[in-house]
Amino acid sequence: MEVPQPGLVLVLLCLLRAGAEVPVQPDFDTDKFAGMWYVTATASNCSIFLKMKDGMKSSITTISFTPEGDLAMKLVWPLLDKCQKFELLFQQSGQVGHYMGTSDQEKRELLVMETDYDRYAILHEAHHSETEPSTALQLLTRERDVSPQLLQKFMELIPTMGLTRDMLAILPKSGECPEGTGWH
Repeated sequence: MEVPQPGLVLVLLCLLRAGAEVPVQPDFDTDKFAGMWYVTATASNCSIFLKMKDGMKSSITTISFTPEGDLAMKLVWPLLDKCQKFELLFQQSGQVGHYMGTSDQEKRELLVMETDYDRYAILHEAHHSETEPSTALQLLTRERDVSPQLLQKFMELIPTMGLTRDMLAILPKSGECPEGTGWH
């Protein structure tokens, strides 16, 4: 086994550090961002996601903001024979567009990397867990369909976040959980 050169180790550490620098949407506007979105593509290194990704379908998420500036996310996922509802709350981190959430054993970090508010948003989520830390990128769209150009833009971001294309799921449309089954 060959021992890496000290210089190579420093370069790798710098690359890992650079990958940790996630940009946040400049001048993020919560009023424009709130509302209904479709989760149309996701890339993640989470082992549970990787096992399930080929059978997943597009979901609906409704995003709102509390008076304190926290982000509330309500998701409706089509799972097997039912529509599963999830509610997540992320506290504002002090930087607009950057939110933190905690549960029993893990911390979650959610960043709005980029959005034009009318067509798409790209979210970065990091799970800081002792058992399995993971990273995810999500492409949200206001319409069910995603343009090839937007999908290409999303796919180009995947390797910059330390993920690979085989971790990508382009989620097909689902009529199983119509908009009326979600929260409004």
